[in-house]
Amino acid sequence: MLLEKERLIRFLVEAKRNTYAAQGDEASVPPLLAGSKQLEYANGDYRYRDIYFGMDFFAGQEVVELAGRPVWTMVYSGGVTMSPASRARTAAVYQFLRSALRQADAQQPYRGPKRWREGDWEYRNTFEGGLGSFHGVESILLDGESVYELHYSGGLLLD
Repeated sequence: MLLEKERLIRFLVEAKRNTYAAQGDEASVPPLLAGSKQLEYANGDYRYRDIYFGMDFFAGQEVVELAGRPVWTMVYSGGVTMSPASRARTAAVYQFLRSALRQADAQQPYRGPKRWREGDWEYRNTFEGGLGSFHGVESILLDGESVYELHYSGGLLLD
């Protein structure tokens, strides 16, 4: 099956908006790896899978398959940077993160937009590269103070 980059990008944005960004951990399917969370989404010949470990600090990998063949991946790690992080504060950070991730578009499909604000919350995303090979950092500030940071990288898996 021929990979069409524009179709892959559209699917990637759609998948991200319909998994963690939409429902958080509630979109989980039974995980392949013990102790992990696993989110999945499929449309036509495309399948998206996100497997991660942890909560306050977490690490994971996203993979997009086309007709059963892995074609794109992204690895990531990061989490809440405030100390100590109460459950309520952590939940508020991740609620805002999901809101920012729903703003992803075809120009930056890896995480969220370059900047997003809601009240006292601010999301920032800086990255380099393109669909084939990229890396970036996203952060969240509350009242101007850092409360979350994540590093990510990935690209196409075509031979």
